[in-house]
Amino acid sequence: MTERRKIAAILAADVVGFSRMACTDEDRTLARLRALRSDVIDPIIASLNGRVFKRLGDGALVEFRSVVEAVRCAISVQNAMAERNAGTPDDQCIVFRIGIHLGDVVEESDGDLMGDGVNIAARLEGIAKPGAICLSEDAFRQVKGRLDLAITDLGPTALKNIVEPIRAYSVEVGSPRRAMARPKIDAALTLGLVAAVVLISAGMWAWVARRPASVATNAVAAHLSIVVLPFANLSNDPAQDYFADGVTENLTTDLSRIRDSFVIARNTAFTYKGKAIDAKEVGRELGVRYLLEGSVQRDQQRVRVNAQLIDAVSGAHLWADRFEADVANLFKLQDEVVARLGNSLGFQLIKAEAEKSARSKNPDAIELTMRGKLLLASASITRENWRAARSLFEQALAIDPNNADALGGSAQAYLGDIAYGWKAPDVDYEEKILERATRSIALDSSNVTAYYAKTLYLLFTSRAEDGFRSADSGVEMVPSSASLHAALGLAESFLHRFERGKAEIQLAMRLSPRDSRIAQWHNFFSDDERELGRLDDSTDESKKALSGGYNPFFPSLNLAAAYALKGDEVNARASLAEALRLKPDLTVNWVAERTPMRQPALVALRRIGLPDQ
Repeated sequence: MTERRKIAAILAADVVGFSRMACTDEDRTLARLRALRSDVIDPIIASLNGRVFKRLGDGALVEFRSVVEAVRCAISVQNAMAERNAGTPDDQCIVFRIGIHLGDVVEESDGDLMGDGVNIAARLEGIAKPGAICLSEDAFRQVKGRLDLAITDLGPTALKNIVEPIRAYSVEVGSPRRAMARPKIDAALTLGLVAAVVLISAGMWAWVARRPASVATNAVAAHLSIVVLPFANLSNDPAQDYFADGVTENLTTDLSRIRDSFVIARNTAFTYKGKAIDAKEVGRELGVRYLLEGSVQRDQQRVRVNAQLIDAVSGAHLWADRFEADVANLFKLQDEVVARLGNSLGFQLIKAEAEKSARSKNPDAIELTMRGKLLLASASITRENWRAARSLFEQALAIDPNNADALGGSAQAYLGDIAYGWKAPDVDYEEKILERATRSIALDSSNVTAYYAKTLYLLFTSRAEDGFRSADSGVEMVPSSASLHAALGLAESFLHRFERGKAEIQLAMRLSPRDSRIAQWHNFFSDDERELGRLDDSTDESKKALSGGYNPFFPSLNLAAAYALKGDEVNARASLAEALRLKPDLTVNWVAERTPMRQPALVALRRIGLPDQ
């Protein structure tokens, strides 16, 4: 029997008091439950890409690729049940309890899931209120900025047969959001906290009072705080409002996945729909640094989406872009537009914050991490840039050792030593890359940088199957990430599945067509084309990598291999000379271990002068 581990969002649900109802009228109760499953519950699960992997009499265990989809499913089910139960006597109402957890599971060959990830979800369901949803802290972290419902922090909660207490949150469907209820605290501790808050507040207000009004008002805005204002429908057809609203809502959801971001919920954002807005005023009202606004225009054949990012403090326009696509499947098109916007905007937000923090005299862990990530995102890859990034991540980790972004960024910064031949003999790369990336993912299961670093490190250290599993898990968690699709494409290539590799790289390029890493992706693409025997296409892709600013030796090496296979000795030797200039210790063995290149290309490189060792 084969099995594999992965991260999954697990939803557990059952009917409150089902045994009592079945004892009273078993046939009618079972008939109602079957009808609910076929008419309401199963269609909702299917619409949100869920998979029922186990029926438990009156309940079910369901797997989702993201917590967002699991929570949407739970809310939809609870709302549907409230409608179905309207006017029904209390003793005949079918009411669900639902628990949701994000965690590690083991998938059996028959599709069944086992492990703590499943057990915790089931135990959370057991403590949920009738008609409510109980989330673990890992699950709540993924959706906390998007819920316009009443939430109660239950604090660390002991669950049956679970060794450590799990912090849990209760979501009351149908109740509007209010200040989050907190667990009860010892009275003496409460008095101490109150005293501390009073002192801190007095100091804060004294400081704010001395600041200029514009600065004081925005001082509370969090890092990466943003509101996505409702996109305007510029089409002549008012019926197309749904498309513009969908772009707004889905983009709000995608941006909420950025760690340490604060994204205004869609219900609040939609109160600005159709109104003339002043960026500075909206920023002050909502306590955000950035506004994203845009428009959607559709004609018979094309959809055009314009977007612009605005600094809420200065009113300056920081970034603008335009996206166009053919009208085919509108829902699929909406997803693609949102994914492309999300990839572009995520980088632009980090860039804006990094540039601000560079002027800070007292940067915190988040600011240091953003500055490091900006250095790694540069199209020009140099040892100096990556060492500087490494230093920034180390400073961030000294402040906050559990900063998932700093752990993931640090892993990627050390990966440069392996990828580009900068290794130092005194560095434990298993700890610096693999352990840090794995820890980052444990802290934040949607950390793209950590999955990317882990995948490439495993590929470059002859563990291609493990690298593929890492990339595949990352794509499951963040399906809109261009860089993770690129990593998955490279993993496919290392496993000699070159057509699949090409497909993933092409998807990455569609998701982020102006990405700073796109030149590197052209280099990945050149590997696939060469190994598929398309040598002219391979040289074209290598040249695109070079012209796009991808400056390590890889594109020149790929050119040398493709030219050598074509029998063009002059260009082959010239390209190899350039690769050796950039990396003098390059050898056939090094290439065989760290690239998808197979024997025919390796033999050709050896023939034109690349040494074996």
